Amino acid sequence: MDDKEQRVIDFIKEKGECSSKEVFDGAHLPVSYATLKRILAKLIDRHFLSAKGKGKGTKYVVSPTYEIIQPINIDKYYEKEIDDRKIKVGFNFSVITDVLASYSVFTEIELQQLAQLQQLFEKNISLLSSNEYKKELERLSIDLSWKSSQIEGNTYSLLETEKLLKEKETAPGKTKEEAIMLLNHKYTLDFIIDNTDYLYPLTVSKIEDIHSMLVKELGVDRNIRKRRVGISGTNYRPLENEFQIAEALQNACNVINNKKSVFEKALLALVLISYIQPFMDGNKRTARIVSNAILMNAGYCPLSFRTVDSIDYKKAMLLFYEQNNISNFKRIFIEQFDFAVKAYF
Repeated sequence: MDDKEQRVIDFIKEKGECSSKEVFDGAHLPVSYATLKRILAKLIDRHFLSAKGKGKGTKYVVSPTYEIIQPINIDKYYEKEIDDRKIKVGFNFSVITDVLASYSVFTEIELQQLAQLQQLFEKNISLLSSNEYKKELERLSIDLSWKSSQIEGNTYSLLETEKLLKEKETAPGKTKEEAIMLLNHKYTLDFIIDNTDYLYPLTVSKIEDIHSMLVKELGVDRNIRKRRVGISGTNYRPLENEFQIAEALQNACNVINNKKSVFEKALLALVLISYIQPFMDGNKRTARIVSNAILMNAGYCPLSFRTVDSIDYKKAMLLFYEQNNISNFKRIFIEQFDFAVKAYF
């Protein structure tokens, strides 16, 4: 967003409902009235502003989605230490039930970009034999098992992961738990590939099933947690009451099931399961599997997240925890969809 656009938003945010003439007279931008009208139209297209009324009676307001999707410089954001950041400390039910339930986090341009990539995916796989497609899907599954586990601190390299998953050969110097984490991840992915409609429609019990597969033999409590959980690197505090956790997860399922866009379903599953933290451990792994299951059930390209930096992933996720802002995570989602389509198929 450029300076002129930000000044328009700041002015409307401060003044409330404004006509284009009020913005033109009050914001004192060095642009013509016609240019201002184009700026307003652009901000509406990007879901930063909403318009009320028609013609000369049109009024502009800051969109309810603005805080969620406004661009945030993540490097600048994390220049402040944990205790110096002004954050939304507690869980925000309304961001799910009010904002995300009613508005899209993707712009039309972003959805068109993703749709074009999906068309490329469909064209590419139409040229593959059944065996070639399975081979590429297997490669993606191994990469996802590795990266998803690496994000959680697993120290297996990609080559070591491939050897473990293909030949069941553990790497020297690694813990038994690391190998189990990877094997569980691949097993769960294989289950989803064989049962692509298992999570359709999305339910709390089915999410619990996926989590149980991922944490098998890892000494992690299954099902909705009954105890408090802390998250390193942030002062955000997830819900503690198991009934509220179950309610939040059910709300997330309802919102995701009601979305028309498969891309939005997948992105929201990725973010909201992590945000709710319904389990004692394995939340982000569960979110990545559920998100991919949504994509695969619709015949869309799954994501491996292979090229995302683990720290960047965590920072983007923490930004949603602390500010309910999805902008950086949405960028990661789009980039990884682009990568998956072009790298595997």
